[in-house]
Amino acid sequence: MSELPLRAQLASVLGRSAAGLSRATGRGDGSVIGGKIALKVEPDLLAKLAKGRRLALVSATNGKTTTTRLISHALRELGEVATNEHGANMPTGHITALSNNRSAVNGVLEVDEKYLPQVLVATQPAFVVLMNLSRDQMDRASEINLLAKRWRTALGKSNTHVIANADDPLVAWAGMGAPHATWVSAGQRWKEDSWCCPECGGHLRRDQDPHWACPECGLARPQATWGADNDSDVLITPEGQRIKLRLNLPGDANRSNAAIAAATAAGYGLHPERTVERLREITSVAGRYTSVVTMGVEVRLLLAKNPAGWLESFAVLDPPTTPVILSVNAQVPDGKDTSWLWDVDYTVLRDRRVFVMGERRTDLALRLETDGVRFEVADRVDEVLAKLRAEQPGLTKVDLIANYTAFQQIRTAYGRVQ
Repeated sequence: MSELPLRAQLASVLGRSAAGLSRATGRGDGSVIGGKIALKVEPDLLAKLAKGRRLALVSATNGKTTTTRLISHALRELGEVATNEHGANMPTGHITALSNNRSAVNGVLEVDEKYLPQVLVATQPAFVVLMNLSRDQMDRASEINLLAKRWRTALGKSNTHVIANADDPLVAWAGMGAPHATWVSAGQRWKEDSWCCPECGGHLRRDQDPHWACPECGLARPQATWGADNDSDVLITPEGQRIKLRLNLPGDANRSNAAIAAATAAGYGLHPERTVERLREITSVAGRYTSVVTMGVEVRLLLAKNPAGWLESFAVLDPPTTPVILSVNAQVPDGKDTSWLWDVDYTVLRDRRVFVMGERRTDLALRLETDGVRFEVADRVDEVLAKLRAEQPGLTKVDLIANYTAFQQIRTAYGRVQ
């Protein structure tokens, strides 16, 4: 890799120093503040740090942190990897990730959906990985159709290779703007945001899942060469090979993430069998899917930030005999608008013992009441566990679903489990 210009070197050093100070004083992991300081010194630092690397940018509404972790873990088979796999997904975080590992030729960067066009121009990546688009933080982000249009326009002006989910019409339409594409059948459980054609606005035909097509303009699902067969728990390769996944991350969504990761790793030259072996080593991602034991009860932590994410979390819950805690905040990172709660179908929880927590627990409680779900209000996880233990001495497990800041607060309470 080429040597950084002197000003960029200074910016990088100052950024790393600021990040280290942030960590040392317990203010955070330093990813954001380090990048902010570095950008003040050299506004073009991201482009300079990216030069000479083979980068993959990963963007989606849901699953981008997990998929970034999967890809980066697979690529470590080839050597060092520069990555922001713990979620600082705006340019400041990208600068910190690349500054922290100057010697890594390969890199995997999670990118906030809104920033993807900007980061694409700055970094000139080898690959752009696109998985899904659905409504999220409407008080902060654009309508998803506008996001898809911006993605498509930016990709059309680049020479990158897109690896994209063929089953999501918005993602596929955006990816069709790129000059090179690999299509993955990664599924789409949440379809409520993609019934209309992104090309002409017509009503999509979706009667034979995963296929979709617009009868008015002819836009149709591209032919996928990679995929995940969820029923058989296998990865399907372009050669027709069927590789048993046996992941330690639960659910169909993670099988789909693994298929996307395998297709991306193949672009770097990794054989899918070896990639799958590497993916099996991952048991949690930034606390997601981690279980902590407290008061003699195993509490499994699940993150859900929007309707599509809640639907996926419901799909991996333990049997109905397992109580579930739901926690919702509405801070800036979550989006202050909680109207999305009304887009989630909570009727699947009717047969469960349900507790609600968080700053916006009354909003959540009203939504559950409307869906006929019985619930109890609580302040803390330990309060719930004490009550359950008193009533059910043999209780061994509880599932906990929380949105972003509520999830982080709970992680912090238990020592920020990895």
